[in-house]
Amino acid sequence: MPFNSQTAPDSQRSIVLVGLMGAGKTAIGKRLAALLGLPFYDADEEIERAAGMSIAEIFKAHGESAFRDGEKRVIQRLLANGRIVLATGGGAFMDPETRLAIRARAISVWLRCPIPVLVRRTAGRSHRPLLNAGNPAEILEKLSATRSPVYALADIIVDGSEDPPHVTTANVARAIENYQPPRKVEVTLSDASYDVLIGAGLLARAGALMAPLLPQPRCFIVTDENVAALHLPTLASSLDEVGIAHQSFVVKPGEASKSFASFQALMDDLLAAKIDRKTTIIALGGGVVGDLAGFAAASALRGVPFVQIPTSLLAQVDSSVGGKTGINSVHGKNLIGAFYQPLLVLADTGVLNTLPPRECAAGYAEIVKTGLIADAGFYAWCEANGAALVAGDKDAQARAIEYAVHFKARVVGDDERETKPNDGRALLNLGHTFAHALEAETGYGGGLLHGEAVATGLVLAAHLSASMGLAPQEDAPRIAQHLSEIGLPVRITDLPAEHLLAHMKLDKKNRGGKLHFVLTRGIGQAFTSGDVPEEAVRATLLANGAV
Repeated sequence: MPFNSQTAPDSQRSIVLVGLMGAGKTAIGKRLAALLGLPFYDADEEIERAAGMSIAEIFKAHGESAFRDGEKRVIQRLLANGRIVLATGGGAFMDPETRLAIRARAISVWLRCPIPVLVRRTAGRSHRPLLNAGNPAEILEKLSATRSPVYALADIIVDGSEDPPHVTTANVARAIENYQPPRKVEVTLSDASYDVLIGAGLLARAGALMAPLLPQPRCFIVTDENVAALHLPTLASSLDEVGIAHQSFVVKPGEASKSFASFQALMDDLLAAKIDRKTTIIALGGGVVGDLAGFAAASALRGVPFVQIPTSLLAQVDSSVGGKTGINSVHGKNLIGAFYQPLLVLADTGVLNTLPPRECAAGYAEIVKTGLIADAGFYAWCEANGAALVAGDKDAQARAIEYAVHFKARVVGDDERETKPNDGRALLNLGHTFAHALEAETGYGGGLLHGEAVATGLVLAAHLSASMGLAPQEDAPRIAQHLSEIGLPVRITDLPAEHLLAHMKLDKKNRGGKLHFVLTRGIGQAFTSGDVPEEAVRATLLANGAV
């Protein structure tokens, strides 16, 4: 199966050290370059060589603005000539164009040091123009307050101290060796595009990853009680690190929070906080939180920016991507909502460690679904790797999430609002007509998770397809066996068939009062159909445990 990773290999990327004066960028850089067998350059030395005068003289003769322009050109030139280790001046990373040039060609490392250490290291150095204008400690404090939120945008942060240079160098080398840039999938739509980033540790770097995209450094976090206890402090810390102000709104866990009452309470809080159209709403949680927060973002002030940070496997592979948002009604699930796309999706595989096994298995159903829709090879991969994935194998999780997101992005890009009369985005609903009926009949409670309902729905869809002579008879037993081995339910538990049929007739995908299903002609060959006899559906329900 093809996987799409858009990150350039680390072996082709330079190493750029950033930080305040006195952080040890030159001393560490020289040792790191020797360790890695790479050329070393000091940006300040290269600027002085090119100008034929010292930095202090450049500042005095031409001013800081002219110095920064020259610094930018020198750094871009150095990074264009092969892999190097580069130590930059303290202000270089503050320039947006310079940051873009570094991001395109290098791994950036912030050497973060306490102010007292920096004061001692820079004492008596008259060649530092910015320190010559007053008390060095006060100046460094002010520079740190201004620059630290920007330095925090670096790919890697290594804390320095009084350790000798060789110790810090080893810490930097280890951090670079362990650094794994996130996998990236781009969702491209007719009038917008955004990235889905996938990998471990993204929550702790969320502020830095979001900061370049936010129209202003202010956000409103929507989460639930369980997720808040586990992950809200990490997100808040990452926002504080880059100077993004934040408030939070916490709902009860579970499907009941996708309600008019929760929506109204959230909207009241947003408006009471006097948000404006540049305030970003962050959804931190599973599908319930994502749907609720996304609908609020689409509605508040007729639309404010929105970021998805899904914390369940189900949300990472499905609900966080594609822009479907909404709440439930007494008449059915997701009947009130909007198509509203996020600025960014951060799928941190590390947070999956906190999921109960049942929740992880439920999310896996949406991964399997992608193979059943259009890729028999990927379904075979799932059969071979699904157990390891659900057990916590990080590589298997990242690969499967990337594949599922890439598949959904391609489908959504071709049919964003599910308007194609056949196939298109509607294919993503494989198993869902059955699943939504099962959820409705069981009261949307914790007794049947959405992914568990989808797992049963996938088996029922395969059975219905086979009963209509469309798909091989062996598909449904094969799918049922695999999902059962993962720990997912694959049969209906004594629910009335007529009740389930009644729920299906209220499904929003129906057209002209006729039942509309996604069926298959075999594994990896799904299609939509509005020509499904009610009796065939009833027979499938009864054959699979309904009464």
